[in-house]
Amino acid sequence: MFSHNLTKPSFQARVLDSIEVHYLGWNVPKEELIHIPEHWLIYPEPAASLHFLLGLIYTGFFITAVLGNGLVLWIFSTSKSLRTASNMFVVNLALCDFVMMLKTPIFIYNSFYRGYALGHFGCQIFAAMGSLSGIGAGMTNACIAYDRFTTITRPFDGKLTRTKALIMIIAVWIYTIPWAILPMLEVWGRFVPEGFLTSCTFDYLTNTFDNKVFVGSIFSCSYVIPMSMIIYFYSQIVKKVFSHEKALREQAKKMNVESLRSNQSQNNESAELRIAKAAITICSLFVASWTPYAVLALIGAFGNQALLTPGVTMVPACACKFVACIDPYVYAISHPKYRQELQRRLPWLAIKEAASGGETQSVATENTVQTTNT
Repeated sequence: MFSHNLTKPSFQARVLDSIEVHYLGWNVPKEELIHIPEHWLIYPEPAASLHFLLGLIYTGFFITAVLGNGLVLWIFSTSKSLRTASNMFVVNLALCDFVMMLKTPIFIYNSFYRGYALGHFGCQIFAAMGSLSGIGAGMTNACIAYDRFTTITRPFDGKLTRTKALIMIIAVWIYTIPWAILPMLEVWGRFVPEGFLTSCTFDYLTNTFDNKVFVGSIFSCSYVIPMSMIIYFYSQIVKKVFSHEKALREQAKKMNVESLRSNQSQNNESAELRIAKAAITICSLFVASWTPYAVLALIGAFGNQALLTPGVTMVPACACKFVACIDPYVYAISHPKYRQELQRRLPWLAIKEAASGGETQSVATENTVQTTNT
């Protein structure tokens, strides 16, 4: 509630009193101006073509993400061979991405009506779903990193059980839900429109002490904590695999053989390179999706707000939606058993997946690769 306790009339109130809505050019009902940060209203309304272009882009995002994540949810939840503890996190990640894209019809509707068409209620729904799915996805990525870290570094006793995985997933949602409820009820922070006024997020522009604390807190809890966990666990995975590969090469050298692997081909990538690529890809996806928003929020709360034009703020929104589209391909479609299930259930997709892998590797490295693909 802090955002409304101002000692002087707000910019929105002054605009409303003088009825300067048409001068500003924004397609906003007068009664809705109180919910819009004054920062956006100092800019002219974006061209209609930009609204329509973003609406079309989001339509493509919506179709791609709903189909991709829908397939993941369907296959992983109905196939007995895929009901493992590790895959529970993949399903939860797909659920987060699915929820994130379910809110895009609000954006699409607003875009084709060129403004704040669905008003305050639509804004709250859009922002709450974004908060739940975004923070939930970040913490689920951290859980996936932890699961693979324990399995690889402790292959005999580190594998998670389904019960422990379920408890971790419940903990993720308990951790996530307050960041949607508190701003929506305006107990701490609030959800407001941003950029072209067709999307909404938490308020990072109101210049009060309470709001700065809120932005700093959500930045730490939704970005710094999962990011730190992801980087730590995957760096340990890469370190473990490189150490294992080094030990294999040294042992082979002592035995005066080229390699301890059987059926090794020069065309096959080394396990260490594959694991490194997987780790870098997973970390990069999280960085690409949320770093722009994190930087945006910090600039809005603690930096030069003049840098945040309506067009600039739409870039982070697009980045998050794009990553939600490609997540199912990175986390699931590279999974051999998942491809086998798609081949069996949807033969018209023409997926060709062999029943077993061709390359035989050392036991430890094979376990590492399988864990990373799970």
